[in-house]
Amino acid sequence: MKRVKVGIDSDKLNLSTELLRALAHPLRLKIVDFIDKNNAINVNKIYNTLKLEQSITSQHLRILRDTQLVDADRDGKYVHYTLNYATIEKAVKAIRRYNEAIRKR
Repeated sequence: MKRVKVGIDSDKLNLSTELLRALAHPLRLKIVDFIDKNNAINVNKIYNTLKLEQSITSQHLRILRDTQLVDADRDGKYVHYTLNYATIEKAVKAIRRYNEAIRKR
């Protein structure tokens, strides 16, 4: 077996890990899906419609903001959330590349 030198950028790896971890949680996926269906939605509508506690919804939204999966825009006392489709697309492409590499083995 031929040895291959692997160069890993630890900053990119950490960012990718956090991004995939954020997407791996079922409740966050539910929130992402809800935002996607509504384009821009405020936190009150998210937790009331999904029947979640406000504090739990805010915690999950913070994780999604920190990983740049959602954008938050303040309008007076309301914060409206939208999906950052560019970040989501990067994650999907990375997952597809990984799956292709596994299939080729």
